[in-house]
Amino acid sequence: MKKLFITATDTDAGKTFMAQAIMKELADRRHQVVGFKPVSAGCEQTETGLRNEDALALQQQSTIELDYKEVNPIAFADPVAPHLAAQKQHCEIELSALTQAYDNLLAKNADYVITEGAGGWRLPLSHSLFLSDLAIQYQMGVVVVVPVRLGCLNHARLTVEAVRHDGLSIVGWVANVLDSDLPYLKENIASLQQLIDAPLLGAVPRVEDAASAARYLDVTPLF
Repeated sequence: MKKLFITATDTDAGKTFMAQAIMKELADRRHQVVGFKPVSAGCEQTETGLRNEDALALQQQSTIELDYKEVNPIAFADPVAPHLAAQKQHCEIELSALTQAYDNLLAKNADYVITEGAGGWRLPLSHSLFLSDLAIQYQMGVVVVVPVRLGCLNHARLTVEAVRHDGLSIVGWVANVLDSDLPYLKENIASLQQLIDAPLLGAVPRVEDAASAARYLDVTPLF
């Protein structure tokens, strides 16, 4: 079983989209894969409870049938940082709640457990807890999604340094080309390859769905 954590340099970088694409590619190669969104904010209230669009996408892409709560154990309605949403609910997110849910997914015996982070690498969950602590506890391999736009070089390098400072390996990274008109696009991607000493899984242009994005990825390094 391989444990992967999908992070990014910032919010709205395309983590869910790339997590879906990676899961699809692994599934197409006949691997059993499950998705995990430990904490979500900005959820919609439904008849069955709070539901997060990203978590629903991971649930749908999983090759093993999962209940929503197994995919997304902690959900908040407010579209703000999770620790602020928790404060409003007069509660505190605890690591034990995340590890319990993660252990439950490990018991499914999938080949890959794909955890999608929220925001960037050092997202706070409380005054003393970060979402990266979950990845550290389970020594997950990290995939970094880099939205290729102005400022991405600095953000990418800082993220890489933080991940490695925490003792984890970057098993691959994805260039998410959000701005195809970015000046010196090819040169920027080449610079990112120099700044990130890890396999480039693919440079993905703007596409409509995860299946289309998957065609630009080479997940071989994740094996």
